[in-house]
Amino acid sequence: MHTHYKIVMQATGLVKRYGQVTALDGADFELRSGEILAVIGDNGAGKSSLIKCLSGATIPDEGNITLDGTSIHFKSPMDARRAGIETVYQDLAVAPAMSIAENLFLGRELRREGFAGKVLRMLDKKKMLDESIARMQDLKVGIRSMTQAVETLSGGQRQCVAVSRAAAFAQHVVIMDEPTAALGVKEGNMVLELIRRVRDKGLSVVLISHNMPHVFEIADRIHVARLGKRGCVLNPKNISMADTVAVMTGAVQPNELSADCLAH
Repeated sequence: MHTHYKIVMQATGLVKRYGQVTALDGADFELRSGEILAVIGDNGAGKSSLIKCLSGATIPDEGNITLDGTSIHFKSPMDARRAGIETVYQDLAVAPAMSIAENLFLGRELRREGFAGKVLRMLDKKKMLDESIARMQDLKVGIRSMTQAVETLSGGQRQCVAVSRAAAFAQHVVIMDEPTAALGVKEGNMVLELIRRVRDKGLSVVLISHNMPHVFEIADRIHVARLGKRGCVLNPKNISMADTVAVMTGAVQPNELSADCLAH
């Protein structure tokens, strides 16, 4: 039986050069509706350049990116955000001295109604707080007080704030760059659980990760970046972690795998 998947985001033939170095050499990418797609690759495989193109941080030299079937040309991360794509970077892009609620609305603060908001530019702190509480409850993030400063939180909780913020505002896609890299086991699992909830809300998630156990625990499909291209897409249910690493490093070629190892 052949299932037809709705493709949320697609890239074809992406090329990105930095002087003499070709970071992307005709890379393709496909993200389906409601999936967690892991993106893995050795250093220099082009995975970070790919993600930068998808998140608006880099403009590709060649190639095409579509969102819901429409061609898009992001000039900046703000363009991507407006299109409903949110990115969570590994360096925990949260403002430590601000409260959780303020962090959730960082860069898109809600103004008050009428004169106070339009002319005096006063923020609607109550509304932001109420919405923050609702969004965190929606994702079941157990943080006691939304008014506490982010610097009082553990690394895992901070990462949950960053992920929740992305999930709260994304319409289509959440891109996560190594979200569990700096975390211990318990906190890493907390973030994985949250990523699952984000998917269960109907968003598509792109997860860039070096952590193979995490990839295998959570990914629906695995995109292997290799030498600036998409090497292959693997089905984690039918391939071992060792074979996945072998494909990533080039020790095994995709055509040497049995057909059921590849994702269709």
